[in-house]
Amino acid sequence: MYYIDVILPIPLKQKFTYKVNKDEAAFLRQGMRVAVPFGKSKVYTAIVYQVHQTAPSGYETKEIDQILDKYPIVTQSQIKHWQWIAAYYMCTLGEVIRAALPSAFLLESETIISLSKNDVSEDTLSDEEFLVFEALQHQSSIHINDVRSVLDRKNVVAVLEKLLQKNIIHVQEEVFEQYKPKLKRYVKIASKYASEENLRDLLDQLSKRAHKQREVLMNLFMLTAQSNKPISVKQLTKKSDTSSAVIKSLVEKEILEEYFIKKDRVEYSGDEASDIKTLNEAQQVAFSEIKESFKTKDVTLLHGVTSSGKTEIYVRLISEILKTGKQVLYMLPEIALTTQLIARLQHYFGSKVSVYHSKYSVNERVEVWNNVLHSKPKAQIIIGARSSMFLPFQNLGLILVDEEHEPSFKQYNPAPRYHARDAAVVLASIHNAKTLMGSATPSLESYFNASQGKYGLVTLKTRYGNVLMPEIELVDIKEKSRKKRMKGHFSDRLLEEMQEVLELGEQIILFQNRRGFSPIVECTTCGTSPQCPNCDVSLTYHQYKNELRCHYCGYHMAMQLSCMACGSETLDTKGFGTEQIETELKALFPKHSIARMDQDTTRGKNAYAKLIAKLENEEIDILVGTQMLAKGLDFRNISLVGVMNADNLLNFPDFRAHERSFQLLQQVSGRAGRTSKRGKVLIQTYNPYHQILQQVSTNDYSGMYDQQLEERYQYKYPPYYRTIKITCKDRNLQKMQKAAKWFGQALENKLGEQVLGPEPPPVGRIRNMYISNILIKIPKKQSLEHTKKYINRVEQSFNAIKEFSSVRLLIDVDNY
Repeated sequence: MYYIDVILPIPLKQKFTYKVNKDEAAFLRQGMRVAVPFGKSKVYTAIVYQVHQTAPSGYETKEIDQILDKYPIVTQSQIKHWQWIAAYYMCTLGEVIRAALPSAFLLESETIISLSKNDVSEDTLSDEEFLVFEALQHQSSIHINDVRSVLDRKNVVAVLEKLLQKNIIHVQEEVFEQYKPKLKRYVKIASKYASEENLRDLLDQLSKRAHKQREVLMNLFMLTAQSNKPISVKQLTKKSDTSSAVIKSLVEKEILEEYFIKKDRVEYSGDEASDIKTLNEAQQVAFSEIKESFKTKDVTLLHGVTSSGKTEIYVRLISEILKTGKQVLYMLPEIALTTQLIARLQHYFGSKVSVYHSKYSVNERVEVWNNVLHSKPKAQIIIGARSSMFLPFQNLGLILVDEEHEPSFKQYNPAPRYHARDAAVVLASIHNAKTLMGSATPSLESYFNASQGKYGLVTLKTRYGNVLMPEIELVDIKEKSRKKRMKGHFSDRLLEEMQEVLELGEQIILFQNRRGFSPIVECTTCGTSPQCPNCDVSLTYHQYKNELRCHYCGYHMAMQLSCMACGSETLDTKGFGTEQIETELKALFPKHSIARMDQDTTRGKNAYAKLIAKLENEEIDILVGTQMLAKGLDFRNISLVGVMNADNLLNFPDFRAHERSFQLLQQVSGRAGRTSKRGKVLIQTYNPYHQILQQVSTNDYSGMYDQQLEERYQYKYPPYYRTIKITCKDRNLQKMQKAAKWFGQALENKLGEQVLGPEPPPVGRIRNMYISNILIKIPKKQSLEHTKKYINRVEQSFNAIKEFSSVRLLIDVDNY
């Protein structure tokens, strides 16, 4: 007997064994997909892990349903990498597979219903049963979703159960392929009209009664004569200035033959690749140092100030790697950044660049996956967000992690809760590739690793073209408010600078890290503010839709005219978001073009690209935005950056708040004055003497690093200690508290003072689930592996307690 072990894309720890015959066993290899029955009636797509002849003990093996691939779509090195992610981040291999594979590869079964007998007495059927029976009279089989629409209800299982008991229907599970290749329709003249004589007769006939059809044929000859390429239906209709109905009738008369050619959705149709720019002296030194560092270190950190030309160094490195025939992965934290970078890289490397991120359609992602798997020329350089790390690289030579400090590289929900920067280092080591991390404000962990000699360190301290770093000025809005020098949320100093910049025809960026119009709506009579019914937060007012919205669960309601508690109509808004700034700007600068860049305005696939293109073409004078603006975007004509309120960044209950504030403010400042003229940055704050703001104003990264490192050492946080956060969630507050207390005490039995909590987070209820966190701090000298094994044992014991069966446990390793 032959067996295969498979990995299912479900959160169960073990692999499952299925029976196969001798021929299937000879054909199957690791990384192929098979459809397998699981549970009572579900069919899942599973990945083959290994083929063997050892029968499993403890359960009867089932046979597989079908083999879905002719060759493996997952490589051995991918499975090795995924196993590391599952082990390190304490999740299951199935969860990693669900995150890694495009959803089109993870087919799941659909229920198909068909009639087993036609001669049924209609009197024995209820109204709903009769509707299903009648629907099946017109079609041989119907989908379960069709039954739902016929009965106009979601739950149809009870009705189908009764029909099954009466032996009137069959139910079967079928697996549907989600990926559909893009087919382009072409036409050619039918072979029977290939001879000149037949063709002349045909044209004579058409000239008498079908002028349009004759014209289409004449245009087809003309296009064929001009080039040997196939003629598409679209091309022919455009040339003939006719409708597709005319072509359809020619196909029906068998005068034209239609055929289809498979087309890639991801195609580059730009100019030929351009020559790479010559590096300036500082860049050349940095480039040489990186190459030198790679001789002894696998990972190097490039600490280059904003606008120092890091991308040009990356481009030079990429071109050297491509000459060796290897692939390059270029990872970015945010989809918004890919828009600008794709254009820059395609300028240098043409069609060798492919893009992979979640805003792409499922079909586009499948095509990029297959191109990488087969090492196609169009997939030599992959640009993508964190998910691009899961692609089936065959010959990876270099991974670039740009803006490595960004929190967006961390996946929080669902599992696997991995950090793409750290997982990329492991991926590179599996492929014997090199990793280059770049940032103007490196994360403390990376800089600590570099200063300890674990990573190489290269610094680039001058901006491209020797432009000076922007001048940063702190504006005390507490003082300005006292002296009545504020206009809305703008100080007189900021308005003065803005006026000057606009008169010179230059552009401005304004940063406010809150979207919406106002975070709080409050009744001035009784002090009540509308709260989200599902979360412990107040609702944010969005003026453009005139609604109150929760930014945690998406709950929304119309803006209230009167207080829900006391009925008074004295509602006031507190705080401000990007929307309110935009409204104020329109009143202050009515003649200028103003735009907003936040989650609300960039929902579509090409929304980022359109906004960025408008700013580059100088169609926008003032852009207001959230932290999306801070992420490495390169604009040529921005001479002023305004930070509306720096304090809401600093006063945040998180040990990283000060490091993140420094990074964010420094990055936002870096958008100013990137070409020839020195830029200016104005930071509005109630506390201009705050140490972090002083460090930002003097670009003092090393001062911030030393001070934060000292604090981390004092309070036992990374990089000196590792952290694992365990979250308990339940709809019942008492049950959740009891479960969290049990788990915390079980951990304390062995780990003692290293366990903190359980404690509720700042927002203690989200989506009607009460939350409590336990934090484990693990010193570097303690074995991380043994600690994780102990946590797993405690988790197993916890899962065995019936009382806590509804409590959800989430484990987050390195929760930064």
